[in-house]
Amino acid sequence: MTASPNHNVLIFLLTSIALIVLPHFYHLPISIFGFFYLLLGWRLAGLWKPAWLPNRWLVFLLTVIGLGLIYLQHQGIFGRDAGTRLFIIALGLKLMEIKTERDLYLITFLAFIVAASQFLYEQSLLMAAYILMVCCTLIATLVSINSRNPEPWLALKTASTIILQALPLAIALFVLFPRVEAPRWMLLNDRQQARMGLSDSMEPGSISELGVSTELAFRVKFTGAMPPPAQRYWRGPVLTKTDGKRWTPSPHHGLEAYLDKPVTTGTPYQYTLLMEPQNKNWVFALDLPVEFTDPLERNANYQLITSANPDKRSEYKITSFPYYNTGGITRVEYKDATQLPDTPSDEINALVTQLHGFDQPPGQFIKALLGHFRTEDFHYTLTPPVMEDKPIETFLFKTRYGFCSHYASAFVYLMRVAHIPARVVTGYQGGEFNPVGQFLEIHQYDAHAWTEVWLEGKGWMRIDPTAAVAPERIEKNINVDALAAGETIQFATEGGNQNAFAWLKQARQLWSNVDYNWQRWVINYNRSNQQKFLANFGIGDIKTMMYWMIAILSGISALLSFFLLYQKPKSTDQALRHYQRFCRHLAKHGLIRNPSEGETAFAERIKATLPQLAQPAQHITDIFIRLRYGRASHDEDLRLLGKSVKEFTQENPLKKH
Repeated sequence: MTASPNHNVLIFLLTSIALIVLPHFYHLPISIFGFFYLLLGWRLAGLWKPAWLPNRWLVFLLTVIGLGLIYLQHQGIFGRDAGTRLFIIALGLKLMEIKTERDLYLITFLAFIVAASQFLYEQSLLMAAYILMVCCTLIATLVSINSRNPEPWLALKTASTIILQALPLAIALFVLFPRVEAPRWMLLNDRQQARMGLSDSMEPGSISELGVSTELAFRVKFTGAMPPPAQRYWRGPVLTKTDGKRWTPSPHHGLEAYLDKPVTTGTPYQYTLLMEPQNKNWVFALDLPVEFTDPLERNANYQLITSANPDKRSEYKITSFPYYNTGGITRVEYKDATQLPDTPSDEINALVTQLHGFDQPPGQFIKALLGHFRTEDFHYTLTPPVMEDKPIETFLFKTRYGFCSHYASAFVYLMRVAHIPARVVTGYQGGEFNPVGQFLEIHQYDAHAWTEVWLEGKGWMRIDPTAAVAPERIEKNINVDALAAGETIQFATEGGNQNAFAWLKQARQLWSNVDYNWQRWVINYNRSNQQKFLANFGIGDIKTMMYWMIAILSGISALLSFFLLYQKPKSTDQALRHYQRFCRHLAKHGLIRNPSEGETAFAERIKATLPQLAQPAQHITDIFIRLRYGRASHDEDLRLLGKSVKEFTQENPLKKH
């Protein structure tokens, strides 16, 4: 522990640490990331120029600088980010104090903590494989420290063997060890990192910002039939209040007890929804969710809300009906759904009059307005012109270029002018089917806004004015790869896989399926999923779980012990048996090898005691040392050793002297 570290071991350790901290580039401020690698490079240069290493006063100054960077970059001392930065700075400073092998052990264990901290930010399969690789290099560092002749590749081979031997035990513990989930108040979550997604309000252009984002929102796997694209509306926040530009939810909540229970018809869709981490406690169920598992609840707007931590990836089982009747409308609902920010302009009133919104039934006005959007010169685009002043009038009578939010807000506004209750619904529409895993992937570019209109005898009905202008938006996905800023929106076409890059899409789908199963069965293996999984094997309580865990761990340990202790003899073991036979032959005649006596020392004693045997004894000793400790030995050496020992014992030269 007090010996000076080996030069090669230090290079190996510093390389491992450089790989460990590298993924934190996306999570650390550039000042802290640069400060750490400055210390690492400084320590690496000190291997060849020891005089360049800082003295204790300079190390103290570096410590003060490191703590100052942490303080300036993070307000507070608790949380994921603060803890990670503290450990990385501490690791970099400790590198400047390497003097003995004991310091190497401390640095290695600290590096293990930094490696594990990466999972606080990302838990993908690729990251898990990367962290496993760098942990293998750390174990190899420990092997090198305790090796007489530290060779990096031999140390890596030994470390890989150790990991493979430990893997069955790790899997058994992962599956059977009781999952303990910390209370929500104990979770040290840093919410400064904004996640892209829908907001609880809508303004012109707010949803179009998500139109080119390929970030995953959630994945859905159906049990049985999958709904057609025209029915894939994933319900999110319902917006009823407007100031003419911005739409927000109704201030009246908790009134679900006064609503009629929806009457559903048709064949239901059952599915498992895997939500990605987000900032809001929303779950985007297929319109209209009727049955769902805890901790989901349905609010007065038929939106699903979860009481679980939204920062964690979560899975839910939901049943939805595509056809439904929500029943009557309350006074509060009617007031919210007919609210206008001010008196409509003459142009708005003229348009409603022209489309018979004041003198025809609501159904006729809806058809007329959709026809107006369809036949007039309206365009669907991700990059509509800026409409700061009176955005609805500007969109309807001047620009006529808009995204789904423009059409939804204008449609609802015109409905309300005609005294028809209407509201905006935001969420996602569509989804890309993965044929490998048989599930839907819904990305941020699938974000959408549509409307609901209340009609007597039918309740709230979904009306999507975007479908009147761009029906392909409902039937197909936006082709994000082919979309350039400022161009007309393009959609994915059938047979698109027949191009030269079809294999890239297939590879992406295959990888997406692997990642989906990794997230479901590994990352999302919480207490609830563990109980459901083990129940299939008749394991229903902790006592039975512990019995099974002890039995399986004991069985795996017994098998590993058997293979480790009863392996097929290696060539080095055969060489040792030949040499021991040589020593026993000498011991019978009084020349006994001492337990602490090395092979070379024993050969020298043989020469001094029996000079006439110096040559065969030295010959046997040289061959054995080459086989036992040499880097390059051959089967021919083993045969030669056996032959030499046999001749030595058969000739029995000791009896002649």
